Amino acid sequence: MSAAQKPRVRFAPSPTGYLHVGGARTALFNWLFAKHEGGTLLLRVEDTDVERNKPELVDGILVALKWLGIEWNEGPFFQSQRGEMYRAAAERILASGAGYACYCKATAYAGGDYSATENEDHEGEGDDEGPKTLKAVACPCRDYSDAERAGKEKEGIARAIRFKTPRTGVTKFEDAVFGPREIQNADIEDFVLLRSSGVPTYQLSVVVDDIDMRITHIIRGADHLSNTPKQVLIYHALGAVPPIFAHVPLILGPDRTRLSKRHGATSVGSYADEGFLPEAFRNFLALLGWSTGDDSEYMRTTELIERFQLSGVSRTNAIFDRAKLEWYNTQYLQKPPVEELLPNVEAELRRAGLWKDEWATTERAWFAHAVDLIRPRTRLLTDFTGWARAFFSDEFDYEQEARDKFWKDEKLPALLAKLTEALAALPDWNHDACDAALRGVAAAEGVKAGLLINATRVAIVGRAVAPPLFDTMVVLGKDRVIARLRRASAFLASR
Repeated sequence: MSAAQKPRVRFAPSPTGYLHVGGARTALFNWLFAKHEGGTLLLRVEDTDVERNKPELVDGILVALKWLGIEWNEGPFFQSQRGEMYRAAAERILASGAGYACYCKATAYAGGDYSATENEDHEGEGDDEGPKTLKAVACPCRDYSDAERAGKEKEGIARAIRFKTPRTGVTKFEDAVFGPREIQNADIEDFVLLRSSGVPTYQLSVVVDDIDMRITHIIRGADHLSNTPKQVLIYHALGAVPPIFAHVPLILGPDRTRLSKRHGATSVGSYADEGFLPEAFRNFLALLGWSTGDDSEYMRTTELIERFQLSGVSRTNAIFDRAKLEWYNTQYLQKPPVEELLPNVEAELRRAGLWKDEWATTERAWFAHAVDLIRPRTRLLTDFTGWARAFFSDEFDYEQEARDKFWKDEKLPALLAKLTEALAALPDWNHDACDAALRGVAAAEGVKAGLLINATRVAIVGRAVAPPLFDTMVVLGKDRVIARLRRASAFLASR
């Protein structure tokens, strides 16, 4: 890449599953790198694996990327629409002598069943689960004479095209994370380029696409390190210079095994549904396998873009820590200006069917005040429609645990009735006035103010734990508080 050339990178998921954490982190690193360098991010869907692909999952992957805030500059391109290009490239390699026709199909020889002609694994890079490396064995078709090949063709046997890996020497490449790498060519099998069905393998299609799309840097999971020597050989066979590779560490569960469903949710969509904020998820993902070199943790996206460099990517695998992710989410719920949080809370309220349009117009200030009061006690966006539901709806239940703890006193129906009268008589509705009214009733009735404070909290929000009572009363407003106290008094009296 010349000094003046801007980087071109790509994210290439396979629609065999939803976008999961590993793929999302790969996409994020590519996006951050492109943004930092003023480059271009392409989105390519690797969907040539007809048996395993689920076209309906493409939309799910795109939705997850958009939720994460990853915007691509070109694409999406679909490999299923580019088959002719792959077949032409395979034929070029065959004609150059760097490949050969293979007529085997599940033929046992040289120590095992060589069935990769049809079955070589074909996983996309967005899953961070690369094709398996097969044992390097020699295919007998490699040394067929012209007459033997002609005989196979005459029999009408469908042929695949294999790469003719050199039997001596080494294949080298430079990795921006792992440094210089080399592998003995004797350890690389004559891998399939084009199946006899005409479907390309991952190894061929990815290289042809990256050449055609002028990709300068390939940032992908470290499990693809074993594929890279094969792909470097293909680049050379097609007369192209390989791009810069950067293999990023894998993401493991707390038990140091590959992150999987047994560790909890793995798809990005699951975390969106749970109530995580996109920017919090980005911040958390960015620091799984990358570091600024200092102790920085809470970094807004603009700072991540400004500081991201491949030199900060670690060689050691990252550990997915759910508790740490939740910590990030609380930071992003509580630290930014409340105005930044309002669209996310609005979306959550809409999802739960609680949204009122006036909160975006005439009652915008009230909405911002309510969210600001609630957010110090939130962990997930769903808290706004969970324990804080009573701030946005008059339809809520009294938590059983709260009732058992704070509604035990037999005097409460009468106490709440007197508190209701005292509050209804207030000329001004503010924190101090509500405080004085409640404490006045408690003193007059000879009970501790705490008894009435806790009982009132359950009455007006249904929970034992909520923001400070008198701040809550101000946000809810006089009419709603009076109505809810009357409802609670009737509920207690009926019991």
